Amino acid sequence: MKSLLLIVALLSAAAPAAPASAAENIFDLHVHLHDGEASIRQYQQQLEADKVVITGFGAMWFGGGNQAPAGQIAATRAHNDELLAMASRHPGMLPIATVHPYDGREAVAELERIAGRGIKVLKLHPHTQKFEVPDPRVGALVKRAGELNVVVLFDNAGIVPDDCENLFNLAVNNPKTKFIFAHMGGLNFRFWNIIALARTAENFFADNVYFDISGTSVLAAGSPLQQEFVWTIHNVGVDHVLLGSDFPQISLAQTLAALDKLGLTESEKSGIRFGNASKLLGLK
Repeated sequence: MKSLLLIVALLSAAAPAAPASAAENIFDLHVHLHDGEASIRQYQQQLEADKVVITGFGAMWFGGGNQAPAGQIAATRAHNDELLAMASRHPGMLPIATVHPYDGREAVAELERIAGRGIKVLKLHPHTQKFEVPDPRVGALVKRAGELNVVVLFDNAGIVPDDCENLFNLAVNNPKTKFIFAHMGGLNFRFWNIIALARTAENFFADNVYFDISGTSVLAAGSPLQQEFVWTIHNVGVDHVLLGSDFPQISLAQTLAALDKLGLTESEKSGIRFGNASKLLGLK
């Protein structure tokens, strides 16, 4: 992700903030809490400075130097509990927990435990957690997530070999699990136009794939890629696209400004800002 975000940072540094009306419903799916509670304060301060008012945000605890490695299930469990505790203190925060798939049965047990405590989204990151998506332990974990009605959020920045292809096959092989692929493939976003064809194949694709457009939207907006990026959004289905900032690397104001540049209709933007996440995650 670092290489993509370096480009994004350079392109977006001068991008104007996009003040959002308090009347808008905005849900930011992709917020990293690298420093726990301090990160929440920093996020809120940034929103206030940019005059952006949100309805809620999805927050994940791992990132930076903390990557939820395999073999440390006790530490992972403690971090998940800390995340749940923070959510109880911050109305509007959706806690996004994690496990490492290579912890096998222990990972599944932890998923079951946190689902019982109300977790709706599980985040997995093949690049930083260093696991292979085709591994059977990954399949077993996401299958169980589907049985528990937990949505699985995968990093999909296109920076590991066959990233999009492996995730597509995982979704096809687990039709009862709903997935969100963050960054919509990065600069490999074109791959996801295959979904338009997959939908036409009888009994093949369960239409269980959603995307957040964090990072990639900032990179594509106002660039030679913009038209193709918008074409891809329409092919995957605007109702399957969610808003995400990827804080702290990118601000929500920059992301909203990029969304406004794409030329989508107000109805389409409203769905991306809040409506689609509300339907998928049961937000209020």
